[in-house]
Amino acid sequence: MNTPINLARLGRNVVYVKPVDVADLPEEVQAQAEGRERLFAVHNSDGRQLALVIDEKLAFALAREHDMVPMTIH
Repeated sequence: MNTPINLARLGRNVVYVKPVDVADLPEEVQAQAEGRERLFAVHNSDGRQLALVIDEKLAFALAREHDMVPMTIH
């Protein structure tokens, strides 16, 4: 079941972290993935991608370092 969630209502400092298959990314990004199959994207409440990092732990640390509250979205 895919139910849309209005993340904007949670506040401006909330970001969400989701796994991204490297194969779904542009070729220039794939070339920089160093053989990884999955990366993690950090998005703001409007859905704009803020960062793309190598693992979920780093994504959460990056968000917290910038005073944001990370949440996992699958």
